[in-house]
Amino acid sequence: MLGLSFVIIVIYFFLFFVVGTLIKNNSIVDMGWGLGFVILNLIFYFMFEHTLGTLLFTVLLTIWGVRLFLHIYKRNYGKPEDFRYAAWRKEWGEWVVLRSFFQVYLLQAVFMWVVAMPIQTMYPPMYSVNWLTIAGLLLWCIGFFFEVVGDQQLSDFIKNTENKGKIIETGLWRYTRHPNYFGEAVIWWGLALISYSLSGNPLSFIGSGFITFSLCFISGVPLLEKRNASKPGYAEYKRKTSVFIPWFVKK
Repeated sequence: MLGLSFVIIVIYFFLFFVVGTLIKNNSIVDMGWGLGFVILNLIFYFMFEHTLGTLLFTVLLTIWGVRLFLHIYKRNYGKPEDFRYAAWRKEWGEWVVLRSFFQVYLLQAVFMWVVAMPIQTMYPPMYSVNWLTIAGLLLWCIGFFFEVVGDQQLSDFIKNTENKGKIIETGLWRYTRHPNYFGEAVIWWGLALISYSLSGNPLSFIGSGFITFSLCFISGVPLLEKRNASKPGYAEYKRKTSVFIPWFVKK
C-alpha cells in the first residue's frame, strides 16, 4: 500500500511538473495539493470493500480537497507566479527545471505521501463505525469551520481597498493569527481519528502530526509571520493574539 501510494503520487505530481514547466509557473503545484488526496483515496476506495466508515471518510476528504482546490484556483487565476516560486526561479537560474522537479514537485509528493498516511492505513477497513469515528467527524467539522470561515474573512478583508497595508484583526482572526492553518491541522486530526477508528493502526496519526508541525514551524506560520512583520500594528497584534490555537485576546 505504501509503495503503491508513493508511485501514484509521484506520477501525479510529475504531470503538474510538466505543465508548470511549460507555462513557467510552479504555483500550480499548490492547486494539486487538495485534489491529490482525493484521487489517491478514490483509487483505494474502489479497490477495497466499501463500508459506512470509508464512505464517511471519502465524503469528508473530497469536500475538503475540492474546496481547497477551488479556493487556490480562484486566488491564483490570472495572477503571476507566487512570490515564493518566482524568487526560487530567479535564484536557480539555468538549473530552474531540475531544481523545480526535486525541490518543488518531488518534495510535495513526499509530503503528500506522509500526510496521506490515514488513507494508506485505513484500507482495507478492520472495524465498523464507532464512537471514535463520531469524534473524528466532530473534529473535522470544527477544523473545516475554521478553515473555510477564516479564508472567507481574509478574502473579504483583502477585497476592501481601505484595508490595503493593514492586518485583519476581526472575526476568527481576533482569536488566532492563523485560523485557516489551525483549521487545516484540526481537519487532518479528525481524518486521522476516523482512519484509526476503522483500522486500529496508530500510524494513522503520522500525517496529522506531520502537517501540524509543518504548518507551525516550516511552511505555514513562519513564512506569513515573516511577511507580515513589517506591517503597521503587527507587533501589537502579535503580542495580544494567539499564534495558532484560538484563545482569548490579551489586554
